[in-house]
Amino acid sequence: MKRILRAMIGLGLCLGLANLAQAQEYPRPAIPDLDRLTQELFAEVQSDQVPYEDLYETLLQYYQTPLNLNTATREELRGLLLLSEVQITNLLEHRQRTGGLLSLYELQSIDGFDLRTIYRAAPFVTVQTTDPNATRGPLWQRIRQEENNALFLRYERGLQQRRGYAAPDTVSGGRPATRYLGSPDKLLVRYRVSRARDFSLGFTAEKDAGEPLAWSPATRRYGADFYSGHFMVQERGRLKSLALGDYQLQFGQGLLLSSGLAVGKGAETITTLRRSSVGLRPYSSVLENTFFRGAAATVAVNATIRATAFISRKRVDASFAQRQDTLEDYTEVASSLQLTGMHRTPSELANRKALRETVLGGNLSYASLSGDLALGLSAISTQFDKPLLRRTEAYNAYEFSGRQNLALSAHYSYVWQNLLLFGETGRSSSGGLGTVNGLLASLAPNLDVSVLYRSYARNFHSFYGNALSENTRNINENGIYLGMKLRPLARWEVSGYYDQFSFPWLKYQVGAPSQGHDWLLRVTFSPTKTSLLYAQLRQRTKAYDADTLRAAPLPVPTQRQNLLLLYDASPLPILSLRTRVQGTQYREDDGARRRGYVLAQDIAVSPRPRLRLSGRYALFDTDDYDTRQYVYEQDVLYAFSVPVLAGRGTRAYVLAQLEVNRHLTLWLRYAETHYRHQQVIGSGLEEIQGPRRSDIKAQVRYRF
Repeated sequence: MKRILRAMIGLGLCLGLANLAQAQEYPRPAIPDLDRLTQELFAEVQSDQVPYEDLYETLLQYYQTPLNLNTATREELRGLLLLSEVQITNLLEHRQRTGGLLSLYELQSIDGFDLRTIYRAAPFVTVQTTDPNATRGPLWQRIRQEENNALFLRYERGLQQRRGYAAPDTVSGGRPATRYLGSPDKLLVRYRVSRARDFSLGFTAEKDAGEPLAWSPATRRYGADFYSGHFMVQERGRLKSLALGDYQLQFGQGLLLSSGLAVGKGAETITTLRRSSVGLRPYSSVLENTFFRGAAATVAVNATIRATAFISRKRVDASFAQRQDTLEDYTEVASSLQLTGMHRTPSELANRKALRETVLGGNLSYASLSGDLALGLSAISTQFDKPLLRRTEAYNAYEFSGRQNLALSAHYSYVWQNLLLFGETGRSSSGGLGTVNGLLASLAPNLDVSVLYRSYARNFHSFYGNALSENTRNINENGIYLGMKLRPLARWEVSGYYDQFSFPWLKYQVGAPSQGHDWLLRVTFSPTKTSLLYAQLRQRTKAYDADTLRAAPLPVPTQRQNLLLLYDASPLPILSLRTRVQGTQYREDDGARRRGYVLAQDIAVSPRPRLRLSGRYALFDTDDYDTRQYVYEQDVLYAFSVPVLAGRGTRAYVLAQLEVNRHLTLWLRYAETHYRHQQVIGSGLEEIQGPRRSDIKAQVRYRF
């Protein structure tokens, strides 16, 4: 094992030195390297709580319908998360002073735009001197002629049999053992046609592994388990946008309404801290609980004021309990909302779409003609057809209970010279308050800093909010965040943050008020336009209940340290290499330190213009599940893979992409994890007998 490690490290260093010695620099490919970009933005957060699917989907939407730099507003430019406030201001002033850009290369003449920023943003923006929607024909004709028009079919399956798919059996009491009701096949059909600032039309149908294909209108099952569809038009005079079907909303700092690319804490310590009021967006992802279903519209009252109204009505997953003495004499209440989106077993099917949710709301926004000042008010009313009453645990004492919740908020942002102030404050029906306020400042051409304060009361309730927080929801938390980004020399960048947080009330597995902190430091060096080298260290300290015999819970601090070294290079136009060393050290209170690591080598090659092959071979070794490793992997288009690696073994995958012609593209992926000294993988219905877990995935895209 040690010889293998030394060999892989030596290979990575040799490749790196070879690339450093190159005198020639090759231009970036036209297709964005989403793998590299997501690593830069998400910062290898080592978490299973990040909505990767939604984040990745938003990046692809920007790629499919790029932002026109000659017409984009300040809020739209913020939504990219790739430009600093100074860069946005300089771009807007350049447009006002000299007119629209003539080409993307003109960005080099604008103060603050370095080559790295331009290369990162290039796949998601465009420069158009004329408005392609100025002379519109009939809508049906534009849809038929639109080039951004594609149908996707995807199939995936695990190759080893899991216990959930075994033949029916009985448990010790004679009852039938629980089994998955469907096949292990996962299926996806997706269609979308769209044009920026004009229209978007699409639908999605998905069946997860283990879910049955069934037609039963009485139980609201119509073939596939999940369907989604939308139709949206934009820029029709005063009607700025109209959405029917599934959609998302984002206003202010996401305290009440948040969707899409909400990254949170990461190595990008400046631009991802503030949220943008991107407003109404179509929804085409496969997450089954992060969207609205109904209708929404945004109208321009005048040049500076816009009003948005929306209504949503859909069923959500919930588990129920019978109560003898409950709110308003109800005998059946929802004890929890189920967010997994899985409906494989009889109990999961019983919870499927069991609770009806109705949401009404709106937003009124003001933006000055220059875009420097923005103000807004939001309101959202959520009502369930049955009351929600959590289990009688102490940490649930201040959770939402009842049938209706009304939340109101006010948000603002103001740009003054090199300073941006922003924030949002809200109140829910319970009387709980939530607030988030921040500051971004460019203290020098090579130094940016950020500060953000947040306070979410233990009885503040927001079902669709996702403002920056340590918790997965904006409740029961106070914190202050300090970030910085320094570019001391050309090609060098140092970024970092420190976040201090506290939880005034109890949490799951934390039986008393607690506190903690989180910090990150990353040093990045870009030897050439096509290479990147960085080292990152992150430490997070939080409290959890100790395993003691005390009658009262005793939260003790746990410390997790993550180290990441990565080198990314393209020594040839057709070849890309990436070497990663990643490790974790975990300690509870003053106990023994436990460790885990991953060493991975990636390679991507394009031997022919229409063929791309990529793969990875990785070694991992962790002491236990607490030192597990999350490693982003390349996948088929519109799919995201971040497997959890725990124990000892190897992980490998290979991905092939073939563009048959301008209409048809094929993807095929095989991945395998081999565990050493382990004959059983997983537990419960996901248990596999044997040391290997492997899966295949195939996808077809047809562009009309």
